[in-house]
This record gives sequence, C-alpha cells and structure tokens, in this order.
Amino acid sequence: MSNYNWCHGPNCHTKETQSRVRGSGDNKVLRTIRIKQGRYNWNNDNSITYDDYFCGQYCLMDFIREHLTSIVAIAPRREALETPIKVEKIHHAAGENWRYSGDYTQTKITKVDNA
Repeated sequence: MSNYNWCHGPNCHTKETQSRVRGSGDNKVLRTIRIKQGRYNWNNDNSITYDDYFCGQYCLMDFIREHLTSIVAIAPRREALETPIKVEKIHHAAGENWRYSGDYTQTKITKVDNA
C-alpha cells in the first residue's frame, strides 16, 4: 500500500502554482498534489486527518462545497441534541475582583452528568 494520496480537492489540478507543473517542452500540465500520509500527525497516534487527503484548506473547502449534501445524507440528524446543564448566578460585591470596580453577577454554566 502506498504512503501517498492524491489531493481530493476537485479543483486542485487547476491551481497555478509551480509545484503542480509537470511535463517538459510543450507538453506541460498542472497536476493534482501528491500528499504523504501522516505528514502532520501531531499526536503520533496514527489517526487519520483531513491533512492525509487534502493539500490545503482551500481544497478541503472546495470538496465540502461540492459534496456537502452527500456527506450529510450519510448520517442525517432528525432531532436536536441536548446537554443537561445547571445554571448558577454568582453575585460579586464591589472590590472582590481587581478587574471590576462595582457589583456584578456572573453566570456559570456547568454540564450535569445524569448517568
């Protein structure tokens, strides 16, 4: 198996950069970028990232724009998701915090584990 992928950006082969120019004489072409897998493996955990399939963010966004409806159709969301929370209002008197000169109220949102 190859350690390289071709960029999946639908317009990658049209970007006019020197790194894409291939051929000699009058037979020159702009070619899709070849990408080394794991080139930006930050955590060394061999996880797959978009960097393994796209030469840059521009090509990634081109791909998403072209295939978004198909991507969403893989796992459509039929209901809203909800996270249980607890909302707490904390009143601070003047002089408690060096950043604020007067009284203020802080809203603290905490996720609640209902397991």
